[in-house]
Amino acid sequence: MKVTSGWIDAELASEFPQLALHVVEVGCGSGKSPPEVRERLKAMSDRYTGGRAVQLRQEPVPWAYRVFFRQVGLDPDESRTPAEALALARMQHGGFKSANLLDDAIAIATVETGVPIVAFDADRVGREIGLRLSRPGERLGEDGRELSVRQLLVADEDRSIAVLFGDMADGRGVHPGTRRMLLCAVQVKGVPQVSVEEALWTAVEVITGESA
Repeated sequence: MKVTSGWIDAELASEFPQLALHVVEVGCGSGKSPPEVRERLKAMSDRYTGGRAVQLRQEPVPWAYRVFFRQVGLDPDESRTPAEALALARMQHGGFKSANLLDDAIAIATVETGVPIVAFDADRVGREIGLRLSRPGERLGEDGRELSVRQLLVADEDRSIAVLFGDMADGRGVHPGTRRMLLCAVQVKGVPQVSVEEALWTAVEVITGESA
């Protein structure tokens, strides 16, 4: 598995010197999860008790994302971090429910490491993916909703492709016809490099059924 580093806008890098974007390409699309992945979700549900869900936010990696959310103007008790959102869904539904191969892989990777992952159709975004702030009057993607001033974005060379930890631009996400995917993980202060690599490795392993 080859992990590359996305670009970080100079202003963001100055404000958050430990902010990083890590990207890996997977040479396939999503689809229905095979039985072994659904069994892995079930086993993970059995291990993930209510007590673990309550303690989650106090663990170092999930806590680091809570801190970052507050730094960028998000209330993690309202706009939950991805790891906490999965924990809440586990409690509400009595287990981690299978959706599709990609979403299941992201859920497994995020629950096991605390590191959130977002995926794009590799053929529908540019070659260089990075992080920057929104520009005055900018819209999400080519003709999506107007963005707030200085909103933190995932972008390619030409346009925004997603709000970080938020909405994705139309046509940039993985769909039934996707042949290649880009998995992206954001590293913030307090999150070790090894945790980010483990998250991406885990997701790739689940998707491909092979060691990354």
